[in-house]
Amino acid sequence: MTRVLVVEDEPQIVRALVINLKARRYEVDAAADGASALELAAARHPDVVVLDLGLPDMDGVEVIKGLRGWTRVPILVLSARHSSDEKVEALDAGADDYVTKPFGMDELLARLRAAVRRAEPAAGSGEGEVIVETDGFTVDLAAKKAVREGRDVRLTPTEWHLLEVLVRNRGKLVSQKQLLQEVWGPSYGTETNYLRVYMAQLRRKLEADPSRPRHFITEPGMGYRFER
Repeated sequence: MTRVLVVEDEPQIVRALVINLKARRYEVDAAADGASALELAAARHPDVVVLDLGLPDMDGVEVIKGLRGWTRVPILVLSARHSSDEKVEALDAGADDYVTKPFGMDELLARLRAAVRRAEPAAGSGEGEVIVETDGFTVDLAAKKAVREGRDVRLTPTEWHLLEVLVRNRGKLVSQKQLLQEVWGPSYGTETNYLRVYMAQLRRKLEADPSRPRHFITEPGMGYRFER
């Protein structure tokens, strides 16, 4: 069973999430503040975290950073904050998706399922058993691993999925809409700030000079391209 950690201080939202998740056979833990969330995550090892940013003891972004220090677990943010800057801050800290309050339960559950799918190992296939080398790093599609200067690069499931789509289409322009739908799901297509944040993260982790990328190329207004 998939284990979900709900981090939320509004009892009515917690109750609604717990009821709906358990009805769909998820195991659920709940925390009302950031410190409890970090303790529960370490003790229970959830498969996905649903996290409110407005917690009583610390900002949810700090919780994301605390989790990202040791785990790649998918993090789905809930927040009443609607500004683009705040969404980018959460994504940049390591969140995988962002849902604004008030939200529909069906939409939230669909996004949660998509986050869990991104974290699952892909079924192996002959065409997937490929190693792509550049002058600065190597991508092993079969092992789902990137290596730079002899060391494994720590990538979240969402970062890996984005990298994988680009590498499998190396040399080709991949449109913003295609990337969003392949990585986040078919209901996505306009959340271009997600791509901007995650491409910056990939460049920071893999490019020799992230400000002048050689491998992850932006085609303004159209999409992105991976070049060896």
